Amino acid sequence: MASYIDKVGSIDGGAAKLANLNITNPTVLIGLFIGACLPFIFAALTMKSVGRAAQSVVKEVRRQFQEITGLMDGKADPDYASCVDLCTKASLREMILPTIVAVAVPIVVGLVLGCAGVVGMLAGATASGFLMAVFMSNAGGAWDNAKKYIESGVHGGKGSENHKAAVVGDTVGDPFKDTSGPAINILIKLLSMVSIVFAAIVVHFSVL
Repeated sequence: MASYIDKVGSIDGGAAKLANLNITNPTVLIGLFIGACLPFIFAALTMKSVGRAAQSVVKEVRRQFQEITGLMDGKADPDYASCVDLCTKASLREMILPTIVAVAVPIVVGLVLGCAGVVGMLAGATASGFLMAVFMSNAGGAWDNAKKYIESGVHGGKGSENHKAAVVGDTVGDPFKDTSGPAINILIKLLSMVSIVFAAIVVHFSVL
């Protein structure tokens, strides 16, 4: 936020755009709410992306078991390359929409609400994003550790109803701690970088 304010202040006419950054300024407040929503939208998109990618791998594994003779008995080797190819393509394809959100929102907010709205957006995204990232990383780790704890022999061990429930929890916990939580850090950085890069356009062409 400090870098963005410095950047806008160095542009002709930019200082006037930042005359009122008070939280009671409706423009700042609207930007704040928009920014606070972004980590939740971003996390939802990345969670669904992991689900779709995982489902495509499940379908591929089922296909190989059905079509490759002797695979179920360990007498034939699976087609590892196709699974790796699926994961690689999914990792690129599924990040298109979250990236568009992270890049487009600062520009749209800037053009509609002006520089003050962008400052509010950055503040909201940083505040809620930090808390969301910490929550998701810790919650995902807790789910993962709960499964491992039950697998060690407590609460019925492997195969028990508790273990089945823990596996379901870990299915959500893994993308929580490995994908969505860490990715929010990238979201915050990307919002800041895009805001700074397009600061001049926002100063000269914003509605407010």
